[in-house]
Amino acid sequence: MPSVPDSLDHRLLRLVQEDAGRTLRDLGDEVGLSPSAVQRRLRGYRAAGVITREVAVLDPSALGPTTLAVVLVTLDRESAQHHAAFRARMLVEPRVQQCYDLAGQWDYVVVLVTESLAECRALSDRLFMDDENVRRYDTLPALEAIKTGLSVPLPDP
Repeated sequence: MPSVPDSLDHRLLRLVQEDAGRTLRDLGDEVGLSPSAVQRRLRGYRAAGVITREVAVLDPSALGPTTLAVVLVTLDRESAQHHAAFRARMLVEPRVQQCYDLAGQWDYVVVLVTESLAECRALSDRLFMDDENVRRYDTLPALEAIKTGLSVPLPDP
């Protein structure tokens, strides 16, 4: 990848963000490169850390009932050790889909995916109520997913 991404890089990265399973030929046809040139660029993006991983995106509702909830968390003690312990717990829990460190009145926002509201409540209690360092948490079950995604906006060519 060039030191400064060009419009071709942006177009290719936009296509890969939409569907990383597209063939090299299909991607090349879209951006005007040969499949081998696309492969070289993709390899360069991976080596540079621009593409960190490629995953399959599953529709949770296709796998059975799911409950998505956003949890706002404030810690009681602000030491690096307490934050590290909280982050470690979030990293190992598979039902924690996302976790972000925040600025402002809340310290973290955590996204949970569970099979039911009851499981969500039990998980929230275990992760947050049972932690003596959590001062406050609010669990907000989502009623409907309006937009989901992890795409990074790229400049138009």
